[in-house]
Order: sequence, then structure tokens, then C-alpha cells
Amino acid sequence: MLRHILPIARYTLLEALRNRLLWLALILVAAGLAFTQFLQQVAITESNQIQAALLAALLRAGAVFMLAGFVVTSMVREFNDKVMELILSRPLRRSSYFFGKLAGYAAVALALALIASLPLALFAPAPQVALWGLSLACELLIVTAFALFCVLSLTQVMSALAAVAGFYLLSRSISALQIMAANPLSDGLSLGQKLVNFIIDAIAFLLPGLDRMTQTGWLIYSAPTPAEIMQVLAQTAVYVLLLCGAALFDLQRKNF
Repeated sequence: MLRHILPIARYTLLEALRNRLLWLALILVAAGLAFTQFLQQVAITESNQIQAALLAALLRAGAVFMLAGFVVTSMVREFNDKVMELILSRPLRRSSYFFGKLAGYAAVALALALIASLPLALFAPAPQVALWGLSLACELLIVTAFALFCVLSLTQVMSALAAVAGFYLLSRSISALQIMAANPLSDGLSLGQKLVNFIIDAIAFLLPGLDRMTQTGWLIYSAPTPAEIMQVLAQTAVYVLLLCGAALFDLQRKNF
């Protein structure tokens, strides 16, 4: 199985290089560093902390956006150019094709996490940056698996990107929605408010807690505890496996 997976993964990495994705990531890093240098001139106190916080937020959002866009557009291009049909017409398992693409995209995700983490070492201690980068890599792996699932199911660029954006934004803000729903302005909870709370709690149960991953406070204040890191790793493993299973099921039932 590996002799089929590795060439597909290698082709995916070559596609990322030819699309100048890593160069775009370096341009984002350079723009972020230039912006933080401007902030250094403006900030009166705690300039390093402010620079680290804003640069981390910019690089995290940029890495997620670039990765999701690359996965979706790359897969849709293969659909439109009949590359997937050509590959699957050979004596090759669909699972081998899927895991080859996943391995290639995962390698791109790890490279983006590394590129996003390195400049933060200028403003925060290296151990804290390393743990932040590990969490970012896990976050990007979840985004990769969900983007693959969406593009295999929807097969359209805009719909898949919209689904990934909605998933990511909701996962990062669901805790805030739970807090607002649990603390209404009125004293009592009506039946409608209880129903809304139940729906929000159900959605939060299904979604990964991305708001608890790659926290900026890990760079500014203190490193995450071992329990927090284990929670991040366990959550990543569970959601990647679930999303891969759903995507494989959808791929197996398609007729090419």
C-alpha cells in the first residue's frame, strides 16, 4: 500500500511547491514581521508581548486560510481535469489514493506550522513557541481532514471553502456562544432559550475545541500544561480519524 501512497503524497508536495504556497507563507511572515516592527514604535509598554500576540494571530489565521484554499482548489482541479478518474482507473485502491493525498496535505500543514512558528521565537521563549507550533500543527491537521471531507462531498470550490470557513469559525467561537447563551440579559430562562442552549451545547459536543488550541496566552504568559497538550493531541487524533472515515465512505460510494 505504501508504494501507492508515497508517490501520490510526493506529487501533492510538488504541486504545493509549484503553486508557490510556501513562498506565499514566507511573504505572510515577512509582512507580519514588518507590521510588528511598526507596533514596536507605537507600543509604550510590553511591546514584545503585543508583537507576539498579533503576529501569532495573523500567522495562525493565514496558515489556516492558505491550507484550506490549497486543499480545496487542488482537489477540485483534479476533479475537473479528470486526474482522479485517471488514477483510479489503474489497479489502485481508493483508500490508497485518499491516504496519499492526506499524507501530502499533512506534510504541507506541518511545513506551514513550522514556518509560522519560527518567527515567534524572536518575541517568546523557544519552549513555549515549540508547544504553540505543535498545537498549530494539530489544528491544521484537523482543518486538512475536514477540507478533504468537504471537497469530496461537495466537489465545488465555493461551497467547500464556505463549509471549511464555517466549521473553523464556529469551532473557535463555540465556547463564547455557550457563555452568552448560558447568561442571558433576562433573569429567567424561557423555553426557547433553553432550546437554544441545548442546540448550542449539542453543536459544541460535536465540534473540536479549536478555541482551546494554539492559544496566544501560551506565548505571552506561560506554556501549556502536559494535560493541555495531551488533550490537544487526543482531540486531533479522534477528529482526524472520524473525518477520514467519513471522507473514505463518501469516496467509496462515488461512481467515476
